[in-house]
Amino acid sequence: MSYTDSQQAQLLSLARKSIAQGLVDGRVLSLDTKNYDVSLRALGCCFVTLRKSGELRGCIGSLSPTLPLIEDVVGHAFSAAFEDPRFPKLAQGELSLLEIEISVLSPQVEIAFNSEDELLDQLNPFQDGLSLEDGYRHSTFLPSVWDVIPDKKTFLMKLKQKAGLSPTHWSDTLKAFRYQTISMHEKLE
Repeated sequence: MSYTDSQQAQLLSLARKSIAQGLVDGRVLSLDTKNYDVSLRALGCCFVTLRKSGELRGCIGSLSPTLPLIEDVVGHAFSAAFEDPRFPKLAQGELSLLEIEISVLSPQVEIAFNSEDELLDQLNPFQDGLSLEDGYRHSTFLPSVWDVIPDKKTFLMKLKQKAGLSPTHWSDTLKAFRYQTISMHEKLE
């Protein structure tokens, strides 16, 4: 899984256009997918992260591919700007202040483990994204979260908390999945 500089620029441009379209009429940018490279039309999943002045302003994505990548990008760009429940809807004056990052995910791979230590031993900091599931509770951290939480144990504790679990939670039904990402972000002027 790799994308040329031109393809990355195209995806980032589409994300920005989708947000701009949302500001105009409240709808996701409509695409004719046949006008794009085959690799961008293939099923794919991503997270779109928005930052304003270096601070998180929205982040929405999916862990499983259900749409062509370009449709996933425009949909999640719109959702990150207008539907992230942690933030108010993006205002017109904020668009020019946004930095957009797209993280395209590899397929998730389940990690086999019998203890928390076994799980921690298998994590590759700064490389692996991690998803946890236990019953109806689930959460994920992209590999970029390692930049903020570089300690494996703390990373796992915070991910459990994000899922609404105790930081010391353990059960035989806990599942973990790893994935990697290709991240692209706009070049700041």
